[in-house]
Amino acid sequence: MEHKPSTAQSPAPNRQQRFVQSLLQRCQQDKGLAAALRRADNPATEYQSWEFLAAHHIDLEQNSQRLPYTTIAAALARSKITHNGSLPLGQALARSYPSEKNDQKNSPAKARLRRLLACNQLDELCPVLRPLLTLIDSRLPGQLDYARLLTELCYFERHPEQSKARWAQSFYQTTNKSVTEQESADALDYQPATA
Repeated sequence: MEHKPSTAQSPAPNRQQRFVQSLLQRCQQDKGLAAALRRADNPATEYQSWEFLAAHHIDLEQNSQRLPYTTIAAALARSKITHNGSLPLGQALARSYPSEKNDQKNSPAKARLRRLLACNQLDELCPVLRPLLTLIDSRLPGQLDYARLLTELCYFERHPEQSKARWAQSFYQTTNKSVTEQESADALDYQPATA
């Protein structure tokens, strides 16, 4: 099914989308800021990002606001990308591993997803998420939708199960799709023996 662009105007960007766009632009222009933001996910150096966060009206005293923004700011500053991607977290994680590894019951991608889904608090989730974001960026540079992920992280404290369900659904839809595509390719390659 072909997607046709809507003739209506796209909705105004939300707070998280504005933050990601601003961050991407500023990191391109200000290498000092980019360096400070790369350290934002380390509790000992997080304070270096506070000026940028405060300028975006992030309540620095509230972990539920500060942690999502510092996690995404550090990941974006490290990635050196110039635009936001479009893949949800689960799909990006699944695509970060070759499809044959995802078919196994205990694949590395599934193990990482299970660890992510085991988190129930934001302060537990963000340290688990950091290496995943680095992995995804190394294998799929510029493809992760950081604004969507930031929105999910901002609502994680209030609705953790909803965020986790979205990540799992996008992951398993991707892995199931790749398995189905591989089975279809195998069926096309199948040549019955002639007697």
